[in-house]
Amino acid sequence: MNSIFLLGYMGCGKSTIGKSLAQKLNVSFIDLDQMIENQENKSISSVFSEKGELYFRKLERQFLQGLIAQESPAVISLGGGTPCYFDNMETLVTAKHYSVYLKASIPTLVQRLKLEKAQRPMIAHLPDDAALTEFIGKHLFERNAFYQKAKLVYTIDGLTVEAIVTDLLAALT
Repeated sequence: MNSIFLLGYMGCGKSTIGKSLAQKLNVSFIDLDQMIENQENKSISSVFSEKGELYFRKLERQFLQGLIAQESPAVISLGGGTPCYFDNMETLVTAKHYSVYLKASIPTLVQRLKLEKAQRPMIAHLPDDAALTEFIGKHLFERNAFYQKAKLVYTIDGLTVEAIVTDLLAALT
């Protein structure tokens, strides 16, 4: 079995779905952002503010290359921006692994993210739902071309984690 790389915008459920999918497949779950936080011994937002985005993106790229090269299968959750930098998405889609875009609509993302704005540095400063909607829409527009290159595009709106995992298992195995 090959590894499964989950990508999509923040709030689409990459970590929650990834953990459940990994458990069903009896493989490891790896969160790329968590790997970086563990190595740097600080949060992603701290890495950004202290060392800059370019440092973060280079580190992210280095870890991604290691994950693509690893032989043991895993379910891997990527950061929302990971596919959009360097040639990360090209490298991913030409690898032997599966890439899955967990696609969520803007209203779904707004509903999920407004509940956790305080824990998400990129959106914590946004004053209301209208600003959040605009922010998400802008980022999805910019990232869509990268996300759409995934081997599987799967729309998650209105579905439970269990239903999503069942569908992904059927599609990927």
